[in-house]
Amino acid sequence: MLQRFCLWKWLAVGIAIATILAGCLAQNDEDCKLARTGPPATIVPIDEESQNGTVLVDNMLIKGIAGGPDPTIELSLKDNVDYWVILDPISQRLYLNSTGRILDRDPPMSIQSIVVQVQCVNKKVGTIINHEVRIVVRDRNDNSPQFQQQRYHVAVNELTPVGTTIFTGFSGNNGATDIDDGPNGQIEYVIRYNPNDKTSNRTFDIPLTLSGAVVLRERLNYEEKTRYFVIVQANDRAQNLNERRTSTTTLTVDVLDGDDLGPMFLPCVLVNNTRDCRPLTYQVSLPELTDPARVNPISVTPPIQAIDQDRNIQPPSDRPGILYSILVGTPEDYPQYFHMNLTTAVLTLLKPINRDLHQKFDLVIKAEQDNGHPLPAFANLHIEVLDENNQKPYFTRSMYEGFILESSPVGTTISDNQNLTSPLQIVVLDNDVEETRDPQLHLFLNDYSMFFTVTQSGITRYLTLLQPVDREVQQLYTFSMTASDGVQESVPVTVNILVIDANDNSPTFSNISYNVKIYTDMRPGEGVIKLTAVDADEGPNGQIVYEILAGDQGDFIINDRTGLITIAPGVVLSVGQSYALTVKASDSAPPAQRRSSITTVYVEVLPPNNQSPPRFPQLMYSLEVSEAMRIGAILLNLQAFDREGDPIRYLIQNGDPQQVFNLSQSSGLLALGRPLDRESTDRYILIVTASDGRPDGTSTATVNIVVTDVNDNGPVFDMFLPKNLSVQEEEANAFVGQVRATDPDAGVNGQVHYSLANFNHLFRITSNGSIYTAVKLNREVRDYYELTVEATDRAVDPRRSTLTLAIKVLDIDDNSPVFTNASYTVCVPENLPPGTVFLQLEAKDVDLGSDVNYRIRTQEALQYFALNKYTGELSLLKSLDYESFSDTEATFTFLVEAFDSKGTMPPGLATVTVRVKDMNDYSPVFSKKLYRGMVAPDAVKGTIITTVSAEDHDPPGTPASRVRYKVDVVQFPYSASIFDVDENSGRVVTRVNLNEEPSTVFKLVVIAYDDGDPVKFNTTTVEIAVLQPSVIPRFTQDEYRPPPVSESAPKGTVVTVVTAAALNQTIVYSIVSGNEEDVFAINNRTGVISVKKSLDYESVKSYDLRVQADSLQVVRSNLRVPSKSNTAKVFIEVKDENDHVPVFTKKLYIGGVSEDAKMFSSVLKVKADDKDTGNYSAMQYRLIIPPIKDGKEGFVIEAYTGLIKTAMLFKNMRRSYFKFQVIATDNYGKGLNSKAEVLVSVVNQLDMQVIVSNVPPTLVEQNKDQLIGILERYVQDQIPGATVVVESIGARRFGDGYSEEDYTKSDLMVYAIDPQTNRAIMRNELFKFLDGKLLDINKEFQPYLGQGGRILEIRTPDVVANVKKQAQAVGYTEGALLALAVIIILCCMPAILIVMVSYRQRQAECAKTARIQMALPAGKPATTAANNLYEELGDSTMRGYAQQEQQQLLRPSLLRPEELSMESGIDPGQEYYGQDYYSYEHGYELPQYGSRRRLLSPSGMYDEYGEVVVENDGGYCYSPHGSTAEEWARKKRIKLIVDPEYETSSTGEDSAPDSSQRNRLNNPNIQNNINGNIYIAQNGSVVRTRRVCLGNNLKVTSPVRLGKQFKKLDKLAVTHEENVPLNTLSKGPSSSDKMNTRPCSVSFASSTIGAENIVTKPGGSKMKSTEEQESVVDNEDVKEPLESHSEHTQSDEEELWMGPWNNLHIPMTKL
Repeated sequence: MLQRFCLWKWLAVGIAIATILAGCLAQNDEDCKLARTGPPATIVPIDEESQNGTVLVDNMLIKGIAGGPDPTIELSLKDNVDYWVILDPISQRLYLNSTGRILDRDPPMSIQSIVVQVQCVNKKVGTIINHEVRIVVRDRNDNSPQFQQQRYHVAVNELTPVGTTIFTGFSGNNGATDIDDGPNGQIEYVIRYNPNDKTSNRTFDIPLTLSGAVVLRERLNYEEKTRYFVIVQANDRAQNLNERRTSTTTLTVDVLDGDDLGPMFLPCVLVNNTRDCRPLTYQVSLPELTDPARVNPISVTPPIQAIDQDRNIQPPSDRPGILYSILVGTPEDYPQYFHMNLTTAVLTLLKPINRDLHQKFDLVIKAEQDNGHPLPAFANLHIEVLDENNQKPYFTRSMYEGFILESSPVGTTISDNQNLTSPLQIVVLDNDVEETRDPQLHLFLNDYSMFFTVTQSGITRYLTLLQPVDREVQQLYTFSMTASDGVQESVPVTVNILVIDANDNSPTFSNISYNVKIYTDMRPGEGVIKLTAVDADEGPNGQIVYEILAGDQGDFIINDRTGLITIAPGVVLSVGQSYALTVKASDSAPPAQRRSSITTVYVEVLPPNNQSPPRFPQLMYSLEVSEAMRIGAILLNLQAFDREGDPIRYLIQNGDPQQVFNLSQSSGLLALGRPLDRESTDRYILIVTASDGRPDGTSTATVNIVVTDVNDNGPVFDMFLPKNLSVQEEEANAFVGQVRATDPDAGVNGQVHYSLANFNHLFRITSNGSIYTAVKLNREVRDYYELTVEATDRAVDPRRSTLTLAIKVLDIDDNSPVFTNASYTVCVPENLPPGTVFLQLEAKDVDLGSDVNYRIRTQEALQYFALNKYTGELSLLKSLDYESFSDTEATFTFLVEAFDSKGTMPPGLATVTVRVKDMNDYSPVFSKKLYRGMVAPDAVKGTIITTVSAEDHDPPGTPASRVRYKVDVVQFPYSASIFDVDENSGRVVTRVNLNEEPSTVFKLVVIAYDDGDPVKFNTTTVEIAVLQPSVIPRFTQDEYRPPPVSESAPKGTVVTVVTAAALNQTIVYSIVSGNEEDVFAINNRTGVISVKKSLDYESVKSYDLRVQADSLQVVRSNLRVPSKSNTAKVFIEVKDENDHVPVFTKKLYIGGVSEDAKMFSSVLKVKADDKDTGNYSAMQYRLIIPPIKDGKEGFVIEAYTGLIKTAMLFKNMRRSYFKFQVIATDNYGKGLNSKAEVLVSVVNQLDMQVIVSNVPPTLVEQNKDQLIGILERYVQDQIPGATVVVESIGARRFGDGYSEEDYTKSDLMVYAIDPQTNRAIMRNELFKFLDGKLLDINKEFQPYLGQGGRILEIRTPDVVANVKKQAQAVGYTEGALLALAVIIILCCMPAILIVMVSYRQRQAECAKTARIQMALPAGKPATTAANNLYEELGDSTMRGYAQQEQQQLLRPSLLRPEELSMESGIDPGQEYYGQDYYSYEHGYELPQYGSRRRLLSPSGMYDEYGEVVVENDGGYCYSPHGSTAEEWARKKRIKLIVDPEYETSSTGEDSAPDSSQRNRLNNPNIQNNINGNIYIAQNGSVVRTRRVCLGNNLKVTSPVRLGKQFKKLDKLAVTHEENVPLNTLSKGPSSSDKMNTRPCSVSFASSTIGAENIVTKPGGSKMKSTEEQESVVDNEDVKEPLESHSEHTQSDEEELWMGPWNNLHIPMTKL
């Protein structure tokens, strides 16, 4: 019981204690809770920039006691970032902690709120409660607006209308920004007054202040102001106006030039205080009558030029052009003379101007813009017509000869002949003056101007006498005459005036009287004295006749010519007699003019003695001696006669003081002792004595010696005249000075002519030595000349003298200063201080004494630049700002000029271009201060982590604006070693393969720098976090290789599915590479890859995609984290489909096949390509070719190689051709197909040429395609589209008959096919095409034939060459026959009669042969080729063969006419000329291939042919009209017998007709034998029937040339063009069926004429076919031909004979 009581007691105590404890515990649970109601967070505001210690929260009102001895709670701050808040736990008060810093709400701190947690720990219970305190930082207007750019720029055209918004650059983030909040950060813009640009604030306005759009308020004028500086103020919108903050920027407004002004002419001189130009007059001076070609283009001073006053219209392409024209002018006919170029203002003269009609032109020229601008400019053009004097006068003759009678009075006109019947006319002209006008020239004589003068006016001038002339003094006057127009002088002409003698001189005796002593012992006839009278006249006037007038008493006589007085015959003299003889000397002039004189001779007779003095034969001697006579020359024999024979001694008594002459004392010979000098002494009178030694034995004689002149003296200049001369520059025809030279020689030897030895293009000299300038001199080019004047006499061998003159050119002011450079370009860094000299200009004036000054001509440049007037230093007036220029290149171009302050010439101009160099005003600015990226711990090298980006506000395109990146290796070296940044793109990549710890964070500093000067940079930080591997997805496969996708797969087709996984991550898939063309798409959530665009196997056969899987968390951070595990490769193969048709390499394949080609010979190879692959590109070929003959198709093709081969034989089918189609089907014939055309032409060696080269055949074979391509190109130059085909390549054949081979050289046999005619090109033409270009071909062959390889020759094939030889051999035989006939004619006439009879018979037989119509069809298709050429030709003139061999060679089976196609013109079925081809002798040139002349039999000579029918017994019969004719026709059948000797072919095989010929050779309904040409070739025998030639002139063939005996076949035939169709070659249907030929173009060179050929109707009308012999059977129906039967009845006897080989000793069979 007690125990139970105790139990309850203790239970009550426990309950009480528990209750007490529960109460206590309940009280402690209220601690740390807020003692207030409301939201749990405490939110308090505070102003930014509040002071340190500012109370944020006065009391947190948290329950509990934090201080004291028994605190119940413990308070602390949590998440106190940057420790902005301080907690007083006891007072529960929060304070602001801004020690050393400022609480700034604005960037860069951007502290807009502070959130801390007040953590309260209940110390009694241990619970923790966090109380959030949010402190909101309120904005203060503590930041001013900041413009994003230092300067703003806009360009506005001056034509912009008022009210236009010109600038919106302040909108968005481009204007000013304010980092304050609310109204404090709102911006509004206003324009403020600019004291430096007072008009800017009224010119522009910002009506909408918040937008900042600038609007134009006043009209702009580029010519007045080109730039405005607008101050724009940005202010915030703080509520308190006094607290509003502002900032300003400058908006630079560049005014662009608009087209508001018209052109202006240059040079423009402005009117004071205006922008108008003074009136301008251009000047032109033109010589009259000038050929326009000489003056065009006309030089205008100054040059006509107009410019648009709007000089800076941008872009330059919008600047208008200037159009020039002549508006009006006087005189009104100015358009006939002048034309002005519309665009260049070049003035041209249209025709010469006659100054008599027009002396000047005054024109008004207009310049206007080519865009229709309404403001033109005008200027005057004055054209002065000058009297041009640029032609020298000239005489019409080079020499004049006149005559004057010496007795003519003064004023007499010189005559032009000795009869003095007409005056001497001197005609002088000047091309400057019309020939019909007086040129007004001045003529002057260089000599004898005192004797003669020339009339002063008129075109024809006359010489007159100024003073009398005396022939005896001077007979010939020679002088030069020059004509001058005052500027130009003519070439001097020589004038010779001959003075005609007048009988004005009487004969004169030397003495008045003579005393003579004679002796009685003198005999009759002995001379007494010889009288000499002198008459200065000439001719009859000077011929003297002597007579004794009185006193002779008959004892003396005188010789009337010599004047010798002798003793008369029979006279005996007596001592003491004396005589006084009166002697008369008279001239021989006419009696009326005769003159005479007398003298007295006193004669005394003395007794004989020996005392008489010697006597000279003459008392006076006269002679002329040249002054050049050599010393010692004998001049005269003065031997005297002494009657007594005493020795005579001769002396010169007087007249030779200088002893110039020597007189032999013994012989009397007068010789020259010293040199003569006419210039010192021109005449000598010597008194010579002859003495016999006695005192009175002396007699005298007079010797008159005239010294004649030689040209032994040169002209001598007058040295007293000045030699230092001067002349002013720029003056033409200016007088320079004068020289004078004299020559002491006489006559022409002394006449002086002046010329210039140098500078004769600059100076000229007149005949009197005056020197003038020929052109305007330029002192600046040359200021000093040493002019050499040459003086020559006019002798035949003239002498010369020279004189050098020093000429100085005097300067005038005629040059403008010229800058050393026409343009200057200088680079000036921006922001240079004003006054900086940056360019030194220099100009030079070549004129002397010039003073060059400088100035800036462009007015706009004066506000930026200054130019020193004297030194040319160009400096800055203000600093330049690169960014203020609107152009891409910051340039400023202006004109400077240099002028001579002392001169009058216009200034020299130069262009200065100042390029402002950007000096890098801005640093690059990153778009973010901090970049973040993530990377996998195992990322491979080159993995892209993030991309940084920075901008530079320097002008775009400049080096300063180009931003590049690099890693700062200093701050974080390790990060810089594993990460890198791309220099240009800014992509941050891994430098190495990473192996880093997850959750590691790397910091990388990236530097952005520009290329400016100086280089500026900025930095940013990139934080790179290494992810945990668990959050990086991992693909299930490293590579995915899905099945191939068909290229025809539609869009959306699923290719494959990629799968990746990561721990607790949502996966996002993406294609990171390989999908550049966006062909595939991937579902970013499911990883399904599908087709997005159409596939094309032929373009891309496979794709290698790289896919990446990222977690959604990473993707939302706009990052990618490539790693080894989260990327995979997807290899997608595209499956080919048959979606392309085959394409042939050619649309048309051209080939050839030889006549002798064997069955299944290769012709050509076709090839088709297919872009598809595999079986889809595997071709199967087939031909679509119609049957050619007997159902044959002619060609086959290898199905899978495309090689076309022959399927028939082409014997005798030369110049036929085949056209068919080849079809290529891919997928081995099961897929798509296409087709091409094939042309095969049948040829033989007559169409070929052999190209011989000096290289082995193997080398030619190796390069065959290249060589043929070269040849083909040269052939195609002549025949477009032609194809060259190789027939064979082999060793070179040479020697006799080409029987030898040389394997070191090769023969390339080729032919060419013309696609136009479908046949081979003529061999001769092919030769011309290639041989003419052989050098060029060899050059192109060289790379393929090797060094030294070349074409040696191009020759004819062997067969053709042998044919020519045999043809010549035939000619020898015929020539021999003709020679024999001539011999027979000469020998005997009876033989001639016999020969004539034989010849008639022979002629008839030959005529039959000549009428053979057709070539035989081949006996068998497989007949082998001829063994040799003789077998083909059937030549009977073979040499060196036995009789048996000849018979074998001449077997008729080998002599088919089809095989006679050769160069001579023989074509299968062709016939021969009626005369030409049978009259050749040996050496006659074979006619060229291609002739189509035929022998035609005269109508009515033979019956019409029927047809040949095969009988049942195998024999042949001839039926006149076919087997279907009437009974009488069957009776007329003729049995055909074949010579059994020739029943086997050349191969020994039976040549019986094939099955197609057994029943009937041709169908009579088709009229294949309409021309009567029926042949049968049975074992080679030729059979035919004779018939009448139809009225339609059907032709008779002759397959070989027969010889001279066929000359008169033209009597039986005429020529006609033959037309041969092909339907005669195939077996035709019955008359009720139509003949259907397949579309194979086959041409046979046959002579058969088909249904379309000429047919004679019953009515006699004709049908003519237009088909040629080598015609083509097209795919058309052949209508049934008309039948025609001849009215002529055949005779009972019909003949068949062998073809024309009867002259070849072949047996003939006649039926």
